[in-house]
Amino acid sequence: MPITDGTPRKKVTTSHGRYYAERLAAERRKRITLIQLLRRRKAVRGLRTSTIRVEKKRITKGEALAILVGTQIGAGVLGLPYAASKVGLILALAVLIGVMFLMLGTGLIVLKFSAEMGGAQMSTIAQRVLGKAGGWIMYVSIFIMSFGAILAYIAGMGSVFSNLFGISETLGAFIFWVLASLVVYHGLEASGKTELAMSYVMLALFIAVTLMLIPHAKLSNGLYTNLSGILSITGVAIFALGCHTVIPDVYKGLGSYEETKKVLVWAFIIPTVIYAIFMVAFLLAFGKNTPQIATQGLERLYGRIGKIVGNLIPLLAITTSYIGIALAQQSNNEEFVKLKRPIAWGLTVIPPALVYFAGVKNFADVLAFAGDTGDMMAFIILPILIWLVAKLRKH
Repeated sequence: MPITDGTPRKKVTTSHGRYYAERLAAERRKRITLIQLLRRRKAVRGLRTSTIRVEKKRITKGEALAILVGTQIGAGVLGLPYAASKVGLILALAVLIGVMFLMLGTGLIVLKFSAEMGGAQMSTIAQRVLGKAGGWIMYVSIFIMSFGAILAYIAGMGSVFSNLFGISETLGAFIFWVLASLVVYHGLEASGKTELAMSYVMLALFIAVTLMLIPHAKLSNGLYTNLSGILSITGVAIFALGCHTVIPDVYKGLGSYEETKKVLVWAFIIPTVIYAIFMVAFLLAFGKNTPQIATQGLERLYGRIGKIVGNLIPLLAITTSYIGIALAQQSNNEEFVKLKRPIAWGLTVIPPALVYFAGVKNFADVLAFAGDTGDMMAFIILPILIWLVAKLRKH
């Protein structure tokens, strides 16, 4: 077998010599293949929507469940009751459960392909199955989702600052945007463990608030149906249940496809049950008058204490969510598009602020927009498309 690396060799004339030369050539081909594989892996970068990462090589099923649930719990849940008030109790529950099954299905698709590719991230899966265009479509989808989320968070915090400090919503939004965006620029990122812990603090607060609402709930407040708000509740539900980007990390941490599959099922069921109880409690307490940031309605029932609690929860939830998503998107801009830090930061935080100050200030409706566009593309359409293309290739 000829050797073509440019190094002069003596002609091999013995069987032992031919065997030795063939082994050298085979080893050389293996090294070349390995180098090409490493280069390919280096060129494909993972896109994220959260700073939560699996830092340990091996994790337990309990830790895996905590990571997946913690990724879902955030500011998105605050918009669910308002979105539910647009359609009524029965339709809202039907949409939430339907979205859960759909998101679980696409989550299982992500898990399947990630396992087959050795724990590959979503952008890697998209690029390998759909080509280079697939990786870019994934990037654009996450960019749109991040844009909508950041815009919604700016709007939400404008309302929170206005209620807490008696200033205009526009001024409150500007103050929050400046402070939070500076944190993002300097990369003062809380660790994934900290963000995870904060998610569970918020989860406990959501449960506590739900218990506060039970004495004020009336079934008649939610017994109506309005189809005009179906897109809104669908978008917010998709936004609130997105955890697909950490599925590959969880799989690598558990090291078992079957175990990860079981954990993933519970990781969608548990938040959906909590979201449903939270959503129903507010809808039955406030009906069609449910506020955009649900917890702000506590002031009507509990006065000053309700005002403080009702605004501190979104203050915590929105701030951590803003910093987490903005940091993740800034990282995507730096790594995937290869932009320098100032440009990556500006592209992340400035366009949503401009849109807000131009007059788009509806928290829940913007969350719905993010869910119906970026999240739907990244977490539903692309995984299904990847599955279909891979299936067609097999045939």
